[in-house]
Amino acid sequence: MQKNVLRSGIELSELGLGCMSLGTDQQHAQPIIERAIEHGITYFDTADIYDKGVNESIVGASLKKYQNRDEIVIGTKVGNHLAEDGSTFWDPSKKYIKEAVKGSLQRLGLDHLDLYQLHGGTIDDPLDETISAFDELKQEGIVRAYGISSIRPNVIDYYLKHSDIETLMSQFNIIDNRPEMLLDDVHVKKVKMLARGPVFKGLLTSESNKVLDDKFSEGIFDYNYQTLGETVASIKEIENNLTALTFNYLTSHDALGAIIVGASNVSQLDENVKNYELSKSISLEKLKAAKERVKDLQYTQHLK
Repeated sequence: MQKNVLRSGIELSELGLGCMSLGTDQQHAQPIIERAIEHGITYFDTADIYDKGVNESIVGASLKKYQNRDEIVIGTKVGNHLAEDGSTFWDPSKKYIKEAVKGSLQRLGLDHLDLYQLHGGTIDDPLDETISAFDELKQEGIVRAYGISSIRPNVIDYYLKHSDIETLMSQFNIIDNRPEMLLDDVHVKKVKMLARGPVFKGLLTSESNKVLDDKFSEGIFDYNYQTLGETVASIKEIENNLTALTFNYLTSHDALGAIIVGASNVSQLDENVKNYELSKSISLEKLKAAKERVKDLQYTQHLK
């Protein structure tokens, strides 16, 4: 599988496994992770908040036997503070980040993290304090690289200008193409995009019609229900395999680090990998034609 390299030298498989959907049963999750490795997937993405830390424990236990393999890369996220009563609140403080990493390491069974990402963020955060926490963790050898998961342009811009982030995770697919407005700055800073939500809640799959009715009845962004349906139908005229098409769209960007796909069972993972391979045969002409039939979306909030 294609590997994309971060500034720190970390290699990410171009298709990464988003582990949030693995569930809380180790025996169910283990075969999915095993199959991912068989397919050549080496990047595994989790977060401390997923299932209140259980997800990190499952990922750590499932990958324990592979810890001697340098190509296995684990990324997790921080910032959502889990209180004793089970509630969460946003906490980007240095104190919390440097304490929370200890819990993630323990649950994952690691002595250092490959990639540590801020799990959100607002322009009202103590931005320099947050950045210094990640810088210190990197200097101490506790993390190899850090990044941010965000859809707020003002926050992303600050981190691009004032931090050493190596990754930016955002929802990104051929319909939700808003991250394109960020790609010039991202590329200049040699930051890699981690594209989450590539199949857009299932809209960009063979179940597009059902998903349109079930999840997008009110439309989304600049699309109402009718125009979204018409747009999906229009790009299906060009390429009926919407998943392969959106994977092709994402891999066409030089700034791509990895496409993060979720899977709640082995067959879903197999289907994603199959479509990733099929995406390579989609022509540039098809991709250009499909891009002409979708709206050029822009972020409209959190700009300043």
